Amino acid sequence: MNKSQQRGQGGSPGARGTVRSQARRAELIATGRKLFADTSYDALSMDDIAREAGVAKGLIYYYFTNKRGYYLAIIEDAVAQLVERAGNTHDFPPVERVRRTIDGYLRYAQHHQAAYRAIVTGGVGFDAEVLAIRDTVRARLLGTIAQGAWGRGDIPPVARTALTGWLSSVEGVTLDWIEAQEIPRDTVAALLVRGLGDTLRLIEEYEPACPAPPSRPPA
Repeated sequence: MNKSQQRGQGGSPGARGTVRSQARRAELIATGRKLFADTSYDALSMDDIAREAGVAKGLIYYYFTNKRGYYLAIIEDAVAQLVERAGNTHDFPPVERVRRTIDGYLRYAQHHQAAYRAIVTGGVGFDAEVLAIRDTVRARLLGTIAQGAWGRGDIPPVARTALTGWLSSVEGVTLDWIEAQEIPRDTVAALLVRGLGDTLRLIEEYEPACPAPPSRPPA
């Protein structure tokens, strides 16, 4: 078999190695997500993590440098999942897109509570890098809301301030909800959608270039 046939059957050794490396890294992140969900950051040692993952400790150092790098990679992965879940609404009309964005956000928080708490509260203590990750996810979610409401990604200052206030309330409501689990997700989503509608109408008063979408699709 010549080299061309080998590439056709399995790709280059380097490509296969990259795929395997990415898969192994993803497995380690999945393991870490479960571990940090049940155990505090300080209580977990690299030996504990390696034992739970069934790998040599050096492999974790190879991919993540140290425990902090490992933890940050887990948070970044959680952020990527949260943004993807919340923003995967491109094929829907604006009002429905906003509703689905909020529902996706709540679904993620419900099923990944430890990761959500870390994203929103800033992780281990006052962690500047985790806070920066949180700011990134906030900016992306605000962009998603702006696209859904106005079909634009750039947000005027008044609109940004008002939406940031709404998103802060979303985080507080969501944290309380996943802690208490006293009301259905649909009810929480309806409350947040109503609050967003009020915010968008207020924004329109101060920024006519950002009109609030109709509360329901036209007949």
